[in-house]
Order: sequence, then C-alpha cells, then structure tokens
Amino acid sequence: MTLHNLEPKNIQIMNANWRDLGSLRQIEQECFGEDAWPLIDLIGALTIPGVIRLKAVVDGNMVGFAACNRNFQEGACWIATIGVSKNYRKSGIGSAILLECEKHAGLPLMRLSVRASNEEAIRLYQKFGYLQYDRWKKYYAGGEDAIVMEKKIDIPADSIYHK
Repeated sequence: MTLHNLEPKNIQIMNANWRDLGSLRQIEQECFGEDAWPLIDLIGALTIPGVIRLKAVVDGNMVGFAACNRNFQEGACWIATIGVSKNYRKSGIGSAILLECEKHAGLPLMRLSVRASNEEAIRLYQKFGYLQYDRWKKYYAGGEDAIVMEKKIDIPADSIYHK
C-alpha cells in the first residue's frame, strides 16, 4: 500500500456531480465492500437536489467523497457516506472532507453512522468532536451494529437554517 504525503494545498475539495459516478463507484466499493451503495443510490447521491456532495481531488483524480442530507425537522445534517481511497488515507483527506461537510451543513447538528468495528473512523470523528449519540443494532450487513455519532456545530446567522 502506498501512502501519499500530501500537503493541504495538494488536496482540492469541490462539488461532485454525475460525471463522477465511475470514480465514486470505485471508492464506495473499495471503502465499504458489502456495505457499498448500489448503483441507483450512487446516482441519487450525485443528482438529487439538496444533497451536499463533495469530492476530494489529488492530481486530477477523485480520491475521496462525501454525501450529506439535511433533515430540517431534526435540525441535523446527516453524512450519508464518506470515504477515502485506501492509498490516500492518513493524508488529511478524510479530515478535509469532514470539515467541508460541516461548513456546508447550515444546521446546528452533524450526524453520521459508522460500523462499531471501524475504530480508525471512530477515532477520526472523535478527534473532531463527534460523540456517540445512539447505537443501531444489527444495522450493517453481517449483523454488525452502527454507532451513531453527533456533533454540535456553530452555524452562521445567514445559514439556510435561519432562513
């Protein structure tokens, strides 16, 4: 496995669109295997209005992705999926995507679910202030529980939540 020593200036976080479907499909499969979203869900993540969809690009290649859904009734923005290609992990890309999701949320809470056994991801989320909010029993394939994590975020007065 090759780890890339990247400086933040080498990572670009930008909006994703339907043209990124092939790369997203590869990243989703690599990161989540049996839990990877089916093609129709990936198309939805890239086309449904209102979804926050961000990609991390290094040297012109998509190496990370996140999709977030705003739930105005809960006052929470859910990170539905977030992943970084294995060869680019521990290079700051996951952190950069996560922070960019928070900037775009426009709601006072960020929430996500993660496999209970995914200690590396849990540590990353904890590093940025996410705390366990709930536990969903047998949520993932194979019957593994999901840890639901939450973070309170400051939102600007001109955010969509206040409009």
